[in-house]
Amino acid sequence: MKYLVGETPNGDAVFAVQGDKAVNLTAIDAAVGQDLMAIISDPALAESVAARVAGALEVPVASITPALPVAKPGTIICLGLNYTDHIKEGGYEIPEYPALFMRGKNSIMAAGAPLVRPTCSDKLDYEAELMFIIGKGGRHIAEADALDHVFGYTVFNDGSVRDYQRKTHQWTPGKNFDNTGAIGPFVVTPDEVPVGAAGLKIESRVGDEILQSSNTGNMIWSVAQTIATISEYTTLEPGDLIAMGTPPGVGHAKKPNPRWLVPGEVVDIEIEGIGICSNPIVDEKDHANMAAAE
Repeated sequence: MKYLVGETPNGDAVFAVQGDKAVNLTAIDAAVGQDLMAIISDPALAESVAARVAGALEVPVASITPALPVAKPGTIICLGLNYTDHIKEGGYEIPEYPALFMRGKNSIMAAGAPLVRPTCSDKLDYEAELMFIIGKGGRHIAEADALDHVFGYTVFNDGSVRDYQRKTHQWTPGKNFDNTGAIGPFVVTPDEVPVGAAGLKIESRVGDEILQSSNTGNMIWSVAQTIATISEYTTLEPGDLIAMGTPPGVGHAKKPNPRWLVPGEVVDIEIEGIGICSNPIVDEKDHANMAAAE
């Protein structure tokens, strides 16, 4: 199944996507709710509404304004160094244990929403990443069982403010500016992609300019290994979001000059078989003015 959470006149709703058309599952059964949490938590509900999709009213996918797949994720965990060539371009040693950091809820937003360059910095960078959503929680999850805990896969742009990321040994400031982490718009269930979402082309672009181009098969730590590692120290819960790191080609490593995102551009992150996360870049002051005018 391919899901899309989007805005409707009656509030956010969950859609089942079939090609360029979508069916409103929330309209079929109100128990589905306004994001994916009900379906994540109740596989029987997912099966029930899926069985009623055939013949239901369809709307164009292009007419739906995306919302976050999970409106209020409990935990957002990201891998920082998971592609060898990206590690080298950043000047780091290849780690023996994943570089993990967390994002706060204010730092994320939906595909299509403005990705905000803050007033205090012009060093806004892009990072194309695979993200997955935990479906079944647990602690001390064995690698062999880990993929059973994945609800679905989506696209993530780990927008990073590089000078603030480098201010301390901890990356928290540069990875947590408001409205810098774009998610979605689609979530595909594991049966829609190769095992562990490995072997998928992953790319970032601005217009015709290809910024990053790699394959999820190049990840050092797989999805299963990542779940096993993280669940050693914390209990994973349904709806948690985990991002799998970015391939080489990020802006700060471009030669001879860094390639920062600037207002007026639109950055696209695409993962084969999942979709494109597209976001316009706006200045923080302009974003504030837009919000005040709404």
